Amino acid sequence: MKKTLSFAVMHFSVAFAVAYILTGSVLLGGLLALVEPAVNTVAFYFHEQFWQRLQSSRPQPAEVLSV
Repeated sequence: MKKTLSFAVMHFSVAFAVAYILTGSVLLGGLLALVEPAVNTVAFYFHEQFWQRLQSSRPQPAEVLSV
């Protein structure tokens, strides 16, 4: 859980810093730092769904039976 929280803090910080550098606005930097990770989380969900479907559509290797 600590690793997840530290990643979230890093992600928000990077998003804020990039947005602030590009816009010069604390308000826009803060807004983008909140919106971007939320959108990214939704996109990640669909990305995972795509890969799960792709993997399940592949033929599975035959099981080796031990005699």
